[in-house]
Amino acid sequence: MLKSLLKPKAWIAKVLLLIVIVGFFASGFSGYLTPIQEFLNSEAMSFKVGDTQFSAYMLVRASIIIILLFWLASIVSDFGEAHLKKLKNVNVSNRALIIKALQILIYFIAFLVAMDLLEIDLTGLAIFSGAIGIGVGIGLQKIASNFISGIILLFEKTVVEDDLIELEDGTSGFVRHTGARYTMIETFENREIMIPNEDFITHRMTNWTYSNTLGRIDIQVGVSYKSDIKKAYKLLLEAAKEHPKSSKEVQPVCFLEEYGDSAVMFTLYFWVDNIIEGRKKPKSEVLFSIWDKFEANNIEIPFPQRDVHVKNIGELK
Repeated sequence: MLKSLLKPKAWIAKVLLLIVIVGFFASGFSGYLTPIQEFLNSEAMSFKVGDTQFSAYMLVRASIIIILLFWLASIVSDFGEAHLKKLKNVNVSNRALIIKALQILIYFIAFLVAMDLLEIDLTGLAIFSGAIGIGVGIGLQKIASNFISGIILLFEKTVVEDDLIELEDGTSGFVRHTGARYTMIETFENREIMIPNEDFITHRMTNWTYSNTLGRIDIQVGVSYKSDIKKAYKLLLEAAKEHPKSSKEVQPVCFLEEYGDSAVMFTLYFWVDNIIEGRKKPKSEVLFSIWDKFEANNIEIPFPQRDVHVKNIGELK
């Protein structure tokens, strides 16, 4: 309710609020509100806090001033944000940083103007600096940490919108929004997860698209000892090269890793130009191609097996 009053979104709400404020001030200047002002300033409508006396008129006046200033600040902020988003020669992270700085500046100016209109001596707030520092240090520690971490991320540009990232706990997805407190990740299951900005600073994070969109896919294949392993080696490379998503700039490579218990183990590496389009589908299609090529060339993929030798079978009988 308070947010919608200080920052109305619908144009009709803004017009109605403007009419009410203009009508209120017009009535005040014409003298129609003088009886109401005297009544609200009377002893019956006043109270004291320490040595300071407050009246209902002071509270109403302060509320109207605050609402008006923050309403104007929100209009200026939205106007500036709308125009900054149209700057195509500035990247997304820089635009977000400029918008945040502009919003902070506008609301800070609105705060100073409100204090001046309400005739509040800002030097008197100095006595609360110690308490504010303790509050930030204890109660607002996480909020302050996330806010500062968000600013660091915007300056370093290590995480920007539409990046494909993977966190230390295995959470992976696309960055859809970077805010002052959190960064929103859209996972491959279409879940939207809000990650505190502090986690990007204090924990390991993989950015798959930080400097380029090239991604590597690994495939391990076992070949029977009875098969032609040199032929299998050529077929593995052929299956990767033939795939349409396989990068033409970085050629696939294949290595004979080891002589296993049941098979000769190969590892095939191939790259895709745009990892944002996915890795599972190209990997699956290359595996199907390997299966078809091995079957056509009598290359066997063995299953694990063990040979059991029984000694003294006569005694067992």
